[in-house]
Amino acid sequence: MRATVGDRVITVSGTVGTAAREGRVVELRHLDGSPPFVVEWVDSGERSVVFPGPDTVLEHDDGPPAAAEDLGTLPGTQDDDQVPAHTTWRIQVDVFEHEGHTHAQALLVAPGEDLGSGLDELRSVGQARRAPGDPDLPLVGDELAVGRALRRLASRLLGDAEQDIAHATGDRSHVHA
Repeated sequence: MRATVGDRVITVSGTVGTAAREGRVVELRHLDGSPPFVVEWVDSGERSVVFPGPDTVLEHDDGPPAAAEDLGTLPGTQDDDQVPAHTTWRIQVDVFEHEGHTHAQALLVAPGEDLGSGLDELRSVGQARRAPGDPDLPLVGDELAVGRALRRLASRLLGDAEQDIAHATGDRSHVHA
């Protein structure tokens, strides 16, 4: 992988719940552009020395992402595959509170993806209710209702993945959560 100043760097985490990071190459440590290089991260503005691994994609300022053979093999790809396209799914959570009851609605939007029935979005709900003797702690109700909505959303996605695998392979499947 060879970088030039201005190239976009995207690092995808293998840890669930950790967001991808995006940055720009601001300094090269070697004249030929080989690693490491200094990246300024968009989310924090901080600069760090980067030794890219298989979870890092480098997009040159003048074109498409570098080929997979330049990056090493990315998870889920073969040596001769191209770097997979980047897709962004967004989750919006709305929380409603009224007299000790909390209702959360999670909406997953996956533009261009078919998440079932030709739709590119999924919805789930979660609820929480304060017991009459409990102190009024709205944040706790929010956490419970949102957590339940997101858990239902995750369960639905995992169930859909199991069905898709079973349909594609003709065998029963079980996805470990």
